[in-house]
Amino acid sequence: MPFFVYILQSEVDGSYYVGSTQDLTERLERHNQGRSKYTKSKRPWKLVYREELPDRSNAVRRERQIKNHKNKTYIESLVKTSRLQSGKVASSPPLAGSKDELRRHSHNKINVLSYKAQPLF
Repeated sequence: MPFFVYILQSEVDGSYYVGSTQDLTERLERHNQGRSKYTKSKRPWKLVYREELPDRSNAVRRERQIKNHKNKTYIESLVKTSRLQSGKVASSPPLAGSKDELRRHSHNKINVLSYKAQPLF
């Protein structure tokens, strides 16, 4: 069963929250019901980005990769890419240490992953 990495944006102050889950709908509800300590004070949240990954370990690895950037500009570029790519495959950076290196493909001298960023709009 697939897992998701997601980015939420607070409608209060525009801040972002990055997480991973198997049930995206239920997780978003938990955030908006105030059942998550960190996100409780910044409700409501809206889903602005998601990636589907094959399993929990890859989802957690990708979540860590996004969080390790510690850069709002990087997160905003992911969000923008998902909006621009609605209906198309959006590329993601490689996951460090993945077992099969996620079937990289060479495209215009840039490595692009086979994983899809799901269109939100």
